[in-house]
Amino acid sequence: MKKLITLLTTVLIISVLAACGKGGSAGDEQELVVGASNVPHAEILEEAQPILEEKGIKLEIEKLQDYVTPNQMLAAGELDANFFQHVPYMESQMKDNKSYDFENAGGVHIEPMGVYSKDHKSLDELPKKGTIIMSNSVGEHGRILSLLEKEGLIKLKEGVDVDKATVKDIAENPKEINFKTDVEAGLLPKIYKNGEGDAVVINTNYAIDAGLDPQKDAIALEGSDSEYVNIVAVNKGDKDDKKIKTLVEVLQSKEIQDFIKKEYKGAVVPVNE
Repeated sequence: MKKLITLLTTVLIISVLAACGKGGSAGDEQELVVGASNVPHAEILEEAQPILEEKGIKLEIEKLQDYVTPNQMLAAGELDANFFQHVPYMESQMKDNKSYDFENAGGVHIEPMGVYSKDHKSLDELPKKGTIIMSNSVGEHGRILSLLEKEGLIKLKEGVDVDKATVKDIAENPKEINFKTDVEAGLLPKIYKNGEGDAVVINTNYAIDAGLDPQKDAIALEGSDSEYVNIVAVNKGDKDDKKIKTLVEVLQSKEIQDFIKKEYKGAVVPVNE
């Protein structure tokens, strides 16, 4: 009987130790699932994977190619975090979707918004009553219009909140430019390559993924002083989770920030630049 009790005790101890795993506590598998756009977000996460592995965290990357699914999956608990958006977009999504309750766990890099054209080498060359095609993501419109204002193409209404601005907030439009704003962001590179419109405004991640070089191909590009830092987004209350904090620390580390500078040559700017 004593031998049986000893055997059962040994089996129980082994089972408990196995359950603890690397994390040292039962049920903690130290896995982290993050949704991300292919370029550059997933590539940056792939660079971070071995570093996180050394810290006992297995990073699983869900590659997603639109701006809607990552937040839907995060809200549904299918992701621990997502990495594709900036704060103004996240806030606009929470305003439009009352079930979303996200927070910023930390900034990683800036992707300068760019204007591309097959026919013109600068915004000054755009013809009168020409057409600029841009994303149907209203959360991006203020950012785009702010860029066009800085370039002298338009002027926004006095006192308008740039983050919330839309084409209706344009006060001066000397060239009477038409704005087409009903295109899904991921389709913009194809529209540009098809030669549609006089200019197309493309997010850097989609531009790079389509083989464009923002530094060389864009006729106008945001500066590195852009406030639209791409962040790791999590559900409210998860920002201080140990795995999330480790993820952000790794992404903000010199090793990863140096990788961003070397890999994207200014087309993606690290937050610590």
